[in-house]
Amino acid sequence: MTESTNPALGSAAILPSFRLDGQRALVTGAGRGIGQACAVGLAEAGAEVILVSRTAEEIEATAEAIRAKGLSARAVACDVTDAAAVRALFGSLDRLDILLNNAGGAVAGPLLTISEDAIDMMLDLNCKAAVIVAQEALRIMDRQGSGVVINLSSTFGKNGRPLNSVYSATKHFIEGFTKSIAVEFAPKGIRVCAVGPTAIDTPMTHERLTDPVIGKDLLSRIPMGRFGQPVDIIGAVVFLASPAAALITGTTVMIDGGWTAQ
Repeated sequence: MTESTNPALGSAAILPSFRLDGQRALVTGAGRGIGQACAVGLAEAGAEVILVSRTAEEIEATAEAIRAKGLSARAVACDVTDAAAVRALFGSLDRLDILLNNAGGAVAGPLLTISEDAIDMMLDLNCKAAVIVAQEALRIMDRQGSGVVINLSSTFGKNGRPLNSVYSATKHFIEGFTKSIAVEFAPKGIRVCAVGPTAIDTPMTHERLTDPVIGKDLLSRIPMGRFGQPVDIIGAVVFLASPAAALITGTTVMIDGGWTAQ
């Protein structure tokens, strides 16, 4: 009888690694909320983490907390809507393995009354800045022939939402952008994915989530019956960045308590 060629039947372990040892990760919007939590999680998985935000004090405090655990992190203050500053930041890097393209913002309100300034802010930060950050990261990864880009989508990138038309549109943009560049860069050994959180309780969203009308409506859409916390996003981000996700590209992992399953 010949020995099976199925590696799952052999004696050697075949579980791929979920570790990120020796990898360098950059996280935008790392000063608080999802970005902060994921920066810590990536560091705990073994990556050297570069934390990026406009507010130097916030990211330096997080970087110091990471270093206090014996892990590797540094903080770089940068406004991602400043294209020249973004290009200078990435131009200073000799290597980049993981990008968490997280920085973003939202202004809710009826379409007929939303201000032009609010529209410009969301388009500039959620769309244009996300493209330029990805573009600069991918320049480095293209030279290396390897890397992982993880964009931040949302349940609003899958479904429409009254009073959130522009924000929802920006997250639909991220969905299309993720798929398109995933296909473009797959032959180069580079993966591009997204994560799609539900309503996550962060400093940016807390007021809306605790509003008796808005919060109650949002919660009613989540079959698991609770809002997310920033730590709920870490596992998916670390997984997608790791060798365990080696054949995953061009898709969004929804972290939504069942919202988009309905």
